[in-house]
Amino acid sequence: MIAASGGLLLVDKPGDWTSHDVVAVLRRLFARGTKVGHTGTLDPLATGLLAVLVGPCTRLQARLQGFDKVYTGTIRLGVKTDTGDATGRVVATAPVPPLTLEGLGARLREMTGRIEAPAPAYSAVKHKGRALYDYARAGEAVPVKLRVSTVHSWEALGWAAPELSYRVSCSSGTYVRTLAELLGERLGCGATVSSLRRERIGPFDLADAKPLDALRALSPEAAARLLADSLPALERALTPAPKR
Repeated sequence: MIAASGGLLLVDKPGDWTSHDVVAVLRRLFARGTKVGHTGTLDPLATGLLAVLVGPCTRLQARLQGFDKVYTGTIRLGVKTDTGDATGRVVATAPVPPLTLEGLGARLREMTGRIEAPAPAYSAVKHKGRALYDYARAGEAVPVKLRVSTVHSWEALGWAAPELSYRVSCSSGTYVRTLAELLGERLGCGATVSSLRRERIGPFDLADAKPLDALRALSPEAAARLLADSLPALERALTPAPKR
């Protein structure tokens, strides 16, 4: 059984916040020394579902990190940035070829399955104890760290040049920025993520999350009730499905 003195908070992370910043704010809701940690980073550009564990439940972090994810957002074609998203410095531009929503949908479907590609230069992936973004920010050569992930499905939802709206379901450890850059390479014009929103983490849905401002305004008693109420869903998420 999961310890009742901790629990799970589902947060709708706002843009321009780091996941670390969100955790720091939520930690103030609890007694000094209470452990609080998230189960998978969202870039500052990204919004949406951030799962935050509190108290003894933080030891479940690794198990929740392995859940599949679902993202929606937009990709801007015709531009490449050093970060892989719209917050970065533009390093190349190119004309966008004539494209249709149907044609882009076919391209995305081709890019499902097992994907092996370098982690973004501006990412927390480690090399010799240093995050890759440390190398990038210092102007040093960024080591190539190959990452293997699985794209379960990738849909084109809308096309209004140069912006492509998408929905992608993928395994843990998938960088949507990397997928966007791979798409840009295949189209010959470059691409970068212009918006990103996490909709699901395994069985947890954004519809059940609360805005950060609403959570930070909770009284200690209300925060404790919210944690207690989260325990049944957390227990179900971690219970293996029965074998057939």
